[in-house]
Amino acid sequence: MDQIIPTLQLDMVGEPCPYPAVATLEVLPQLKDGDILEVISDCPQSINNIPIDAKNHGYEVLAIEQNGPTIRYLIRK
Repeated sequence: MDQIIPTLQLDMVGEPCPYPAVATLEVLPQLKDGDILEVISDCPQSINNIPIDAKNHGYEVLAIEQNGPTIRYLIRK
């Protein structure tokens, strides 16, 4: 798989739940068709919120990568 280059990054490391999910929902409407949002979070509950919220709002979750407590999401409009 080719390297995915995000158009926009949202760094939510250190932010308590539910702020990473809320902030992601606020940023998603700013994306243009084909844009990719990278969200970085260490909120363990975000794994249950961010991907589902993105899909429910019509976005494509390209990748979910976890490295220790940090989770990286790539979401495309």
